[in-house]
Amino acid sequence: MTQEAVLQFKNLDVQFKTEFGRVHAVKGLTLDVRPGEVVALVGESGSGKSVTATTALGLLPGNAHIQGETIVANQSIGKLNGKQLRNVRGNHVAMVFQEPMTALNPVIRVGEQLTESMEVHGVAFGREAWARAVDLLKAVGIPNAERRAKQFPHELSGGMRQRVVIAMALACDPAVIIADEPTTALDVTVQADILDLLRSLKDKLNTGILLITHNMGVVADMADRVAV
Repeated sequence: MTQEAVLQFKNLDVQFKTEFGRVHAVKGLTLDVRPGEVVALVGESGSGKSVTATTALGLLPGNAHIQGETIVANQSIGKLNGKQLRNVRGNHVAMVFQEPMTALNPVIRVGEQLTESMEVHGVAFGREAWARAVDLLKAVGIPNAERRAKQFPHELSGGMRQRVVIAMALACDPAVIIADEPTTALDVTVQADILDLLRSLKDKLNTGILLITHNMGVVADMADRVAV
């Protein structure tokens, strides 16, 4: 029996209205991601990969004209209001961005950034949330997690920051994680560690992963299916 898709794009078409006319970013994309599988979305820079991912979180700017449908947890993203979208983000779909230093707030300690998402979604509060944050840091392979949780992002290495971003994505047990070039900013040995981490999390948690990349080595290593 095939499991129901946790993320679906149905004939997705995205255009941006700019001062230079319309820019056609995504043309008629149809794709689904099922629990426990890695689907790689590959293409050259500027081919609309990140725009596609951003559509799933309802984060495109106001000048975007979206046709077709994006479905997360049986909900059509285009039909949700602000409050409903906030409920879907984190709870059902989470994003791992390619540059961890811009994804993390530089003036808030790592542990507090992790507990914030849990408290917003009512997953855990106070000491329980802090303990869970430390457990998440341990789960993504960060040593001395208790100490690291009290540090600021600039005190961590690039690989550790990326692990923190992955821990944040996992904080509310989403059904699908979108990883947008998760290893681009990292050196080769750290890249391998991050990919191993994503693979083990997928197997352990049965999470669907949409992996956006232009690195075919990563695709060969990770993907169950590939969309170009």
